[in-house]
Amino acid sequence: MKKLIVVSAVAVLAIASPALAFQCPKLVKQINDNAGNRFDATAQQARVDAVSAAQLHAQGKHAESEKTAKGALAKLGVK
Repeated sequence: MKKLIVVSAVAVLAIASPALAFQCPKLVKQINDNAGNRFDATAQQARVDAVSAAQLHAQGKHAESEKTAKGALAKLGVK
């Protein structure tokens, strides 16, 4: 029974981790879409954060990438 639970947990993590990795590019796109044609300091910083999040994603640091992107979206006022 314990083996079944452990195997199930490992399987769920193996499936969920790659799925979460695909959220980073979506968040970066959302930042760029919301910053749009804005030229204020907040939008400029959000664009910088989007580049940083994309770089973190490329390095495989998906949790950090997501945190950076969500912070930028919060600064833009996106929930």
